[in-house]
Amino acid sequence: MPPTNSNFQNYFKLLFVLLLCFSCKENQKEQTAKTEAVLELPEKPNILWLVTEDMGAYLPMFGDSTIATPNLSKLAQEGVVYPNLFSTSGVCAPSRAAIATGMYPSSIGANHMRTTSYTEVTGLPKYGAVPPPEVKMISELLRSEGYYCTNNYKTDYQFKAPMTAWDESSPYAHWRNREKDQPFFSVVNFTETHESGLFEPYGFREIETRHYHSGNRDYKWENFGGSHAKNRMVEQETPIHLPKDTKFDIPPYLPDTLKVRRDMWKLYNNIAEMDRQLGAVLNQLEEDGLLENTIIFFYGDHGGPLPRQKRLIYDSGLNTPMIVRFPNKWKAGTVDNQLVSFVDFAPTLISLTGTNPPDYLQGQAFLGEFKSKEERKYVHAAADRFDGYTDAIRAVRDKRFKYIRNYRPEQGYYLPIDYREKIPTMQELLRLRDAGELDSIQLQWFRKTKDPEELFDCVNDPHELHNLANDPTYAAKLQELQTEMDRWIAEIGDQPNLPEEELLNQLWKGAKSQPITVTPNISIQGNKVSVNCSTAGASIGYKIINEGNEPESWKVYDGPFSLPKEGQIQVMAHRIGFKPSETVTLDF
Repeated sequence: MPPTNSNFQNYFKLLFVLLLCFSCKENQKEQTAKTEAVLELPEKPNILWLVTEDMGAYLPMFGDSTIATPNLSKLAQEGVVYPNLFSTSGVCAPSRAAIATGMYPSSIGANHMRTTSYTEVTGLPKYGAVPPPEVKMISELLRSEGYYCTNNYKTDYQFKAPMTAWDESSPYAHWRNREKDQPFFSVVNFTETHESGLFEPYGFREIETRHYHSGNRDYKWENFGGSHAKNRMVEQETPIHLPKDTKFDIPPYLPDTLKVRRDMWKLYNNIAEMDRQLGAVLNQLEEDGLLENTIIFFYGDHGGPLPRQKRLIYDSGLNTPMIVRFPNKWKAGTVDNQLVSFVDFAPTLISLTGTNPPDYLQGQAFLGEFKSKEERKYVHAAADRFDGYTDAIRAVRDKRFKYIRNYRPEQGYYLPIDYREKIPTMQELLRLRDAGELDSIQLQWFRKTKDPEELFDCVNDPHELHNLANDPTYAAKLQELQTEMDRWIAEIGDQPNLPEEELLNQLWKGAKSQPITVTPNISIQGNKVSVNCSTAGASIGYKIINEGNEPESWKVYDGPFSLPKEGQIQVMAHRIGFKPSETVTLDF
């Protein structure tokens, strides 16, 4: 039978669809090829970390266009946006301990916020985290590989950094102080977005100079001190980035009042100021001709600064933005939705420099030559003591659900932390609570007790307000996350709700005072120097003083080295969590 017009029409329709599908697949292949192009890096790429404080997802590239951030927006257009970065704690010092060491804070005794203060409350001496002996700060590992490592200027690791940690850690620290063509790892911290930036009286410092003059050691300023500085302008003199009558999206757990809106106005203006300062550092990098052989990371040290954000392990306290810009704009303008934890930073940094990360690290590399074969399935977090108040909470999250285990369910979520109560929004919450004017959602934080277990659908309930733990529909997910939490706690040696006195007893192995790193021994044979220290895990640093010139930084000792004809050698040892040794000085 001859084909009909209808058959011909169907044939050509089918042919058109097949050609269209083929064309789409070819276009997809082309786009995929562009996106998945191999990242070509120098043998030792420079790495720049731009770190801000108390930073929720209040940025245009993360879905919030309230404030313009031209410098971060450009960075995002030329880089990769990571919306699923999570800190290991809702507060800075434990989280920075994880970043610096690649270890979970509750595995090394870094989980209690402020271990060198509030001793009148804890009844304990000042102490620092004591990681296993093999653990080193990530910057020291990079220094051993020839990197010039600087930190400008915040530390706050829950322990005193060994003298071998940085080539320089100060308000002047800068890659510009390195040897010619030496690869660098530089950290620049921005303080304007810190919680204290919401305190009264509100205003920016009169002149922000630290990042503009950081390569100039002769520059002096009077207003140094970050957002903690007392010398702040009155509100009327503040450079305004947003009108005060801007309509803000107030989270449902906060009341929509004038004071809360004013704090939101401050928050966004602080972000704009941080963006301005960050832009100055990026301009320095470009002026130095280093943009295209430097990997740039931008991230916050945990979630947002507002009440029911900072210190809590809801996403509002843990989720913080990250942007990574690679040389030659690799994968520019893309979004990577994989889960990333702060413990992943150390192995990723090492992987990007072409070295296999040490086995002891508790995270996994998400970039570089030694990138993990599988993406992370879960992220974990903990909350313990904050200043003068102690709790014990653990959390685990996958891409959609979060499970929280409260080890002190008899205790409410809200803790009357003095520092937080300087925020006008916190004062407003307490006023309305006492007046009986908070709604049921806003009152949740002030419940007298907690549910022993909580399960939240973080996609459909992003503010984590509706506990699904007792809903049989989610029983399988609850069991999955319970099992994962048990596995994680056992693997890292966490001891939730362990009395802090017992923790300190374990860290110091029963000693009543902080252990001291043993003084190192120096051996000279010919012009070769060998140094050893009997304290397991001690970092050893040395300086060679020749013709009266003393180096500013301690070199990392990683094996015998040669001496010049005459001079002086200084040697010191320091294990993290111990007191440093005495300095040994020897003429030769």
